[in-house]
Amino acid sequence: MDHVTYSPPTDQDTLAHLDERQRAAVTHGDGPLLIVAGAGTGKTLTLAHRVAHLVERGADPARITLLTFTRRAAAEMISRVSTLAGSMPGASGNATSRVLGGTFHSVSSHLLRVHARDLGLAASFTILDRADAEDLMHVCRTDLELGGAGHRFPQKSTCLDIYSRCVNARETLAEALATRFPWCSECADDLSRLFDAYTDRKEEQHVLDYDDLLLFWHALLTSPAGERVRERFDHVLVDEYQDTNVLQAEIISALCPDGKGVTAVGDDAQAIYSFRAATVRNILDFEERFPDATVVTLERNHRSTGPVLSVGNALMAEAHESREKTVVAARDGGARPALVTCVDEHEQASWVTDRILERREEGVALTRQAVLFRAAHHAAVLEIELGRRDIPFVKYGGLKFVEAAHVKDLMAILRLAENPFDRIAAVRSLGLLPGVGPKTAATLADTLAGAGGDFETWVGRRVPASAAPAWADFVALMRGLASSEPDHLPAQVHAARLFYAPLCRMRYDAADARIGDLERIEAMASRFRTRERLLAELAIDPPAYTQDLAGPPLLDEEYLVLSTIHSAKGLEFDAVYVIHAADGNIPSDMSCGSAEEIDEERRLFYVACTRARDWLAVTVPVRYYVQPQGGSDRHGYAQPSRFLSPAVRRCFDEEVVGDGGPGDATTPAGGHTSHVADPRAGVRALWRA
Repeated sequence: MDHVTYSPPTDQDTLAHLDERQRAAVTHGDGPLLIVAGAGTGKTLTLAHRVAHLVERGADPARITLLTFTRRAAAEMISRVSTLAGSMPGASGNATSRVLGGTFHSVSSHLLRVHARDLGLAASFTILDRADAEDLMHVCRTDLELGGAGHRFPQKSTCLDIYSRCVNARETLAEALATRFPWCSECADDLSRLFDAYTDRKEEQHVLDYDDLLLFWHALLTSPAGERVRERFDHVLVDEYQDTNVLQAEIISALCPDGKGVTAVGDDAQAIYSFRAATVRNILDFEERFPDATVVTLERNHRSTGPVLSVGNALMAEAHESREKTVVAARDGGARPALVTCVDEHEQASWVTDRILERREEGVALTRQAVLFRAAHHAAVLEIELGRRDIPFVKYGGLKFVEAAHVKDLMAILRLAENPFDRIAAVRSLGLLPGVGPKTAATLADTLAGAGGDFETWVGRRVPASAAPAWADFVALMRGLASSEPDHLPAQVHAARLFYAPLCRMRYDAADARIGDLERIEAMASRFRTRERLLAELAIDPPAYTQDLAGPPLLDEEYLVLSTIHSAKGLEFDAVYVIHAADGNIPSDMSCGSAEEIDEERRLFYVACTRARDWLAVTVPVRYYVQPQGGSDRHGYAQPSRFLSPAVRRCFDEEVVGDGGPGDATTPAGGHTSHVADPRAGVRALWRA
């Protein structure tokens, strides 16, 4: 690896405001370059300046490609480059419009259109989105008669996940099943047949799915036509390199075999997408792939205060494997983060809400504050507390209403109760019952409509034998929902969820997580006056995530941000509250099977903490109830996250709220011991009289 040398700015107007290491990255020559950009160190700024500098130096913009992970990121980057290039002597901002920028998939689509004949593709090929791909997988699954009676076979979405893992991680089917889908291992032979059929069907129909875009791009680069593709580009810049998968890294290597012209930007401490087949190995092993690489590490953080960054540095210092760096604050001062132990989730919700209101009174707008959590359902109790105190919020991450099949199923039942003439809802609801196919469902829907929407017409109706055990309960449910009082919505959702839960387990993999989503809907139902209002809100303006359900912000207020940690990556807030920092939540008990998985969970915690600019709080509930909304006293005690080691805890001011957990002997306020009655004195009188 080359030693880093710092070049002087080539243009004072555009480079003078960059720090020394940013300028070194921007003015680097043509050799392979890895920019390791710690949180808040100006990654986007540096990458945009590098593209503009290449253009100013004489590089042909049409021979530069900029690869990102979202279309919006690419557009923003090109816009910045255009502004910068326009301010450079002798350069034109319009020239940068010829830079080929976009996601890996969009750039691949462009190239495959041009070189379709080289791969035997029809020039008019179409691209399947995720839903289309699942449907085609289902057709193949049905044609092969997989998942018949007495044989549980993965559903179409899981089959596509396995297929995608094989393609993007470059793993054999056996490897993918062993590491990610062990419950499907017994289906290996049938999955192999299914994937063959799926591949053949796509070829017959001249279609590609998302994974094929990368697969065919790689095939193009390794074909005789590959040299013509490589000749198109002098510079390849990759944003968020830590989020690339094995196939994407191979594409970069095939584009630039000797590494000349490659610039990769990323942060191994923010590699949190292994569930999408991304691998941190790409950024950790960059110098092995490109032996002549230069590495520039950006460590000057322009976002967070020193005390906040000390938490992140302490966390990553204990990682199993990471690139060595210590991020330092460009800003002085700052409050020490708070580590708060709470008696339970309710105490946590109360404490966090109090602090949110305090910060607001101090001038920190609600939109500049965020509550972050590992899983969407972790915010359930807090959402109720926020609603009780009239604090509007939006929630990002977790449940996606417009995409989640299990949510559509539950909503279909409620829609049918509201409008028995809704044929779409009727066919979907009836299709949930075992053995009821589209034809039978259509007949039953016609019967209901012919009876004026009276569910009584279904009583005693003959249905397929496999549906018979659930039929009477389904009819009773629909009759009950149709006659329910309008203001009993939570009870209606509860009844529908209880009926649907066993069907959900039969139909879908990962059923527990899906049912957890439906429990969140039940908890949210109390915020709507009637069933009609709930259904209208979701139909007229369907949210992409479980947000908007708290209602619009009040006229004199903004809204608080609630977000999963994954959805908060790349964002920043003045005040951040990371809740449920207990083992089993952070790290998730589903991601503790290996040192690599635990390291990724540590990085996820790092991402959460480093979203904060000025104020950070981490809360740890001690007691967890089996039913957090009440109804049972059954509970257990949790341990603080294993990531809160003594070294990390020294970065916090610690506080205990409530009774401090099991075995805690707290002293009343003022330091005085209260008088305690002695029950033994009274009971002794029973045998001493």
